[in-house]
Amino acid sequence: MTSMNPPSDALVFFGATGDLAYKKIFPALQSMAKRGHLNFPVIGVAKSGWSADQLVERARASVTAYGGLNQDAFKILASKLRYVDGDYNGIETFNALKKILDTEGASRPTHYLAIPPSLFPTVIERLAESGCAKNGRVVVEKPFGRDLATAR
Repeated sequence: MTSMNPPSDALVFFGATGDLAYKKIFPALQSMAKRGHLNFPVIGVAKSGWSADQLVERARASVTAYGGLNQDAFKILASKLRYVDGDYNGIETFNALKKILDTEGASRPTHYLAIPPSLFPTVIERLAESGCAKNGRVVVEKPFGRDLATAR
């Protein structure tokens, strides 16, 4: 049986320098690498003024603190990591992301929003404007609203 929805060929995660990435996402990615399942680019996006090398070091600290550093698996993860530093309001951030996706040959990215819910509309609009959303998926990490009333 063939799938109507081909698998994603890149993971873009917004909030790459945040707590969720540090505590959960990087350890999960290292675990995927250890099992031989990390065969796509992983593009972190954040506004931290960091370089790609700083993101790799953050990932190393993360997996060391949460699950243990596996040298072989981490080497795979580090080789897959890319980084876009920029403002979520600025289209230039998303144009830079599009350039990386194109360079990597990725045409079906999953965009994982590990950011405050108030930024969801802005990021989704910029993904569409830049062409990054075409054939892509969006995953939101947080519930909508701050409580039941605002979620409704």
